[in-house]
Amino acid sequence: MGRRNHYYVYVIELSKEVLNEGRFKKCNPGYVPGKPCVYVGMTGLDPDVRFDKHKAGIQSNRYAQQYGLHLLPEIYKAYHPMSYDAARDMEVELAIDLREGGYGVWQA
Repeated sequence: MGRRNHYYVYVIELSKEVLNEGRFKKCNPGYVPGKPCVYVGMTGLDPDVRFDKHKAGIQSNRYAQQYGLHLLPEIYKAYHPMSYDAARDMEVELAIDLREGGYGVWQA
């Protein structure tokens, strides 16, 4: 695998309470009620470790820390591991795909 291909894209399911956040709602005008709300990120760490850091407030996104419920590995596991450039691009593509599918998405 080597040092070059150790990056991961990950998806955290967020509590529906995040829909009370004006900024989140504004970024998701096509949200379909009933679909999941998620945070999409990329990391050089294991996604489980990165999720724990979010929840602990360590280099955390506010939505992931406050509303994060659990990882959704069924969405992202097939893509791992990858190079930094591939992970960066996949993070954006995955967020776009999920948003187009009616998900509420935050991608930092």
